[in-house]
Amino acid sequence: MTMITNHMPTETLRALDAAHHMHPFTCAEELEARGARIITQAEGAWLTDSEGNQILDGMAGLWCVNIGYGRPELAEAAARQMRELPYYNTFFQTSHTPAISLAARLAELAPGDLNHVFFASSGSEANDTNMRLVRHYWARQGKPDKSVIISRRNAYHGSTMGAASLGGMAAMHAQGGLPVADVHHIGQPYWYGEGGDMDPREFALMRARELETAIAEIGENRIAAFIAEPVQGAGGVIIPHEAYWPEIQRICAAHEILLIADEVICGFGRTGNWFGSQTFDIKPDIMTVAKGLTSGYLPMSASIVSDDVAAVIGGDEFAHGYTYSGHPVTAAVALENLRILDEEKIVERVGSVTAPYLARRWAELAEHPLVGEAVSVGLMASLALSPDKSRRAAFAAPAGSAGLICREHAFANNIVMRHVGDRMVVSPPLILSEAEIDTLIERVRKTLDETHQQLISDDLMAAAAA
Repeated sequence: MTMITNHMPTETLRALDAAHHMHPFTCAEELEARGARIITQAEGAWLTDSEGNQILDGMAGLWCVNIGYGRPELAEAAARQMRELPYYNTFFQTSHTPAISLAARLAELAPGDLNHVFFASSGSEANDTNMRLVRHYWARQGKPDKSVIISRRNAYHGSTMGAASLGGMAAMHAQGGLPVADVHHIGQPYWYGEGGDMDPREFALMRARELETAIAEIGENRIAAFIAEPVQGAGGVIIPHEAYWPEIQRICAAHEILLIADEVICGFGRTGNWFGSQTFDIKPDIMTVAKGLTSGYLPMSASIVSDDVAAVIGGDEFAHGYTYSGHPVTAAVALENLRILDEEKIVERVGSVTAPYLARRWAELAEHPLVGEAVSVGLMASLALSPDKSRRAAFAAPAGSAGLICREHAFANNIVMRHVGDRMVVSPPLILSEAEIDTLIERVRKTLDETHQQLISDDLMAAAAA
């Protein structure tokens, strides 16, 4: 077997990477020309690359390393479980202690009557599970025509055929014959970019009521579920107005439609509560969880299901599952991760200390001439870049041009900050200290200054026509 150590020269690693490694969401030719950044170590909220640079991870990996890097307890939990029972499946009337214990713990943590857990390995798999589950739920009750699932444009629910169809991202739908049948999309509650002169509350209600319009057009007898993230993460940290979710909840209840809260990003402390559904007072029938479930240390996800849905599904064989559903090692790591979040009161500290501190410091960035909006909830935040903040104008340049320039300056300043079009987003580890928040703000501000100067130099500050 070929073993590659972290001490090989950077250029050697880049050459091997370009020759053999196909990256997600990447143009291989562009990456080969630039060369990948090789990450070799991590501790807390900090990454080290192969050149020795210390990088503040403003994205917690991919929204997932909630307890931070380098916690030996998770490695020890994995090693103990590997020695005792490295693998067994949960098919064919079989179970094991880690899966049982984790399902019970998730039922304790989840709000309402979400007491039943179906395990998978990624958020994409869990949302594919949800598609089949809600359709089977209605078919079991003699309503097989209730198969349409409504989602939102610019939502992200994963990358598999089903999950990418549920998502509302046009660039993903342009590849691979997406979306699949019986998925319908309505508008997102993005007042800053799409609200025009409307009052934010009225805009939120209008967007929520697009669900009711879709129900009337498609037919209540055909709609199985509505799926949405409490906060659209990969869509740009789009935080809905407080009027939005109560209206969505009302509409789903009035029209016999299941509500799926995709908590893949928001779950396990990201919004200052254990779940985004608690932050926004959502009462879902199903929650999708992943990422923060293990803090990204191992791949695991789950659909957490209400008593009613589980009772209906449980009356028949649900012909669905994965080899690694409830994998004992990942379950053991998840349990240890949840113990740390609980016993160290990390979620409570986010809600009472670091989220308010980040909100105050992040709001200061709205004073920058390039920033049209600076918003946050919990430990996730976004900036809207604008050439004319007085009218929330977009750039005349192709969407994402300014954001990409800003991201590149962020990397050069040793902070990981993601761009979604011309929105800049952060979602750091939940263990971030106030001093590290200060460092984050300092580096973001420096990045904005450099981006602004480059946009001026490159004659890219023109605003799009109103």
